Amino acid sequence: MKHRKRIREKGKIKLSKVFQEFKKGDKVAFVHELAYGKAFPKQFHGLSGVVESKRGRAYVVRFKNGKIYKELVVRPIHLKRLKG
Repeated sequence: MKHRKRIREKGKIKLSKVFQEFKKGDKVAFVHELAYGKAFPKQFHGLSGVVESKRGRAYVVRFKNGKIYKELVVRPIHLKRLKG
């Protein structure tokens, strides 16, 4: 499921998005960054979960897929912090 970026979002990725930090228990949403298309399963775009831990540069996010809880290792460029 590809989507187009708005004109102001095209181009280089902001460094603040690459180096954003999350704590254990933060709620995040999966947002596929099209400019950085490596290693992100597109079927999880738009789902939300909870940060469990940090693994290298990436984060382990636990989310519910149907009736089963799953864990996905995702770089912070594909994550967006949710309020609440």
